Amino acid sequence: MKINTAEFVISNTDVSKCPQTGLPEYAFIGRSNVGKSSLINMLTNNKKLAMTSSTPGKTLLINHFLINKQWYLVDLPGYGYANRSKKGVANIQKVIGSYLEQRMEMTCLFVLIDSRLEPQKIDLDFMAWLGENQVPFAIVFTKADKQSKLRTDINVKAYLEKLSEQWEELPPYFVTSALKGTGRDELLAYIESINAELKKN
Repeated sequence: MKINTAEFVISNTDVSKCPQTGLPEYAFIGRSNVGKSSLINMLTNNKKLAMTSSTPGKTLLINHFLINKQWYLVDLPGYGYANRSKKGVANIQKVIGSYLEQRMEMTCLFVLIDSRLEPQKIDLDFMAWLGENQVPFAIVFTKADKQSKLRTDINVKAYLEKLSEQWEELPPYFVTSALKGTGRDELLAYIESINAELKKN
């Protein structure tokens, strides 16, 4: 897939105010500092599309970007919280939950995982919740450039083995590097294949 246009449309905390165009939406979520904004900018070939920050947990809103006038890329708040009050955490959980449970246009959720880390309970619990609530998702392992390919492969395998303890069928997964563009073509091809299937129906 070639991305010709990527336009910011709206930011909000109210799922009812999301665009009412009926176009498919591909949402991205992850813990704080997982490299979500950098990945979004890499995918869209626009370094300024999503705000990157050295301060984790800056995304507090549901952000919609219209891609090629055909589908939305949605940047969601993270589910790992950086220096935030209990009320703040509860508010963000409500924003995420309402979008994932109520938004009919949400076609696939990409869960970002830092490839440098061993399986983290917060990520595994979140994916278990997605399964329980029948939210379609894929895993995106980020920051593959920060270590050797062997180390990345070992960590990815460890995650998949951990998931296999709970899942009969594993979700699709991608290994990416925002810096080197690794995984970009594969991820966009996956989105394109889903869009093609949707057009058939």
